[in-house]
Amino acid sequence: MKITDVKTFVVGNPPPGFGGRYFIFLKLTTDSSVVGYGEVYVATFGPHVVARMIEDVCERFVIGSDPFKIETLWRRMYGSGYAQRPDISLVGVMSGIEMACWDIVGKEVDKPVYELLGGQVHEGLRSYTYLYPEDGDGANVYTDPETAAERAAAYVKKGFSAVKFDPVSDYSVFDGRQPSLEALERSERYVKLVREAVGTDADLLFGTHGQFTASGALRLARRLEAYDPLWFEEPTPPEMPEEMAKVAQGTSIPVATGERLATKYEFARVLETGAASILQMNLGRVGGLLEAKKIAAMAEAHYAQIAPHLYCGPIVGAANAQLAACTPNFLILESILEWDGFHSEILTKPMEWQDGYVIPPTAPGLGVELNEAVAEANPYTGDELHLSPANDPIQ
Repeated sequence: MKITDVKTFVVGNPPPGFGGRYFIFLKLTTDSSVVGYGEVYVATFGPHVVARMIEDVCERFVIGSDPFKIETLWRRMYGSGYAQRPDISLVGVMSGIEMACWDIVGKEVDKPVYELLGGQVHEGLRSYTYLYPEDGDGANVYTDPETAAERAAAYVKKGFSAVKFDPVSDYSVFDGRQPSLEALERSERYVKLVREAVGTDADLLFGTHGQFTASGALRLARRLEAYDPLWFEEPTPPEMPEEMAKVAQGTSIPVATGERLATKYEFARVLETGAASILQMNLGRVGGLLEAKKIAAMAEAHYAQIAPHLYCGPIVGAANAQLAACTPNFLILESILEWDGFHSEILTKPMEWQDGYVIPPTAPGLGVELNEAVAEANPYTGDELHLSPANDPIQ
């Protein structure tokens, strides 16, 4: 079996746009007409540039390759151009390609990917969602404690047993920084009201975006500890896990991190420094399924857990579910609400979500198929990046 063709899809994510401005999908086809889908989470270049990157890497290394030889293909891509280091954009491209290879392999042997990576451990995958705005909101749910408390209670009624939020809100290319007194007060009140609204029916996930210095993060953590959050996410920027380790050592709240990291090498530093005990790899960025499985194994040896990250499309979401299903130290899976809306429409059959749990697909490969007609009917024609932090310092 050989890979003979690649096709890319840059898909605009229509309003409300939860999961980002666009999704970048790819399709690999073999000489026996088996198709595999992948998704790339590269946010550092415009999406159409990324699509061309995918094509370039495939032209150099993937076309003509055996999709079963994933380790060999991974090393050839990773070491290309005499790089051989965690280049986050290259590794993102590799992630989508590797994911599509696993989709092909699973279809060829008629097994879900989780059965090929150790076998199913979890029948249902506990999930959480961000607190998202809704039409008719009188205030911003991202920063208004009363609105957030009402939304959290509604999500718990739907079945979620954990909700995530970042009431600090703004982040910039100049972070980390000290939180303002106003941000500290708002964050504490926000967590207090959400905890009162959900009681012990849901965990609270405080999801910052690397805004703080270690000392600033600890000032905030001290205010939050009384409400027992399940985690304090990415409290410092991702470059220096040694700084994040100061936060982990100084608070009783477990620290989670990983959405901006790539490969086992960067996650090894997190574990070695004690920077986090919950790893949030994004399967469209970290290096793919096998790389994530290796990271999960390293985490298991450190008594750390994994909580795959999702702020993109449902192909990455399906890959996250495949990994979670076969990983003993899986904690919780990020969902974007109930996998409805466009995340449902872009697949020929939506992911299954029941009472707060993602049900691992039983179909072979990733268990989902891209609805190419919907993808082609929703092209992204802009040139903005997936996420846009503020370009000036935040006081």
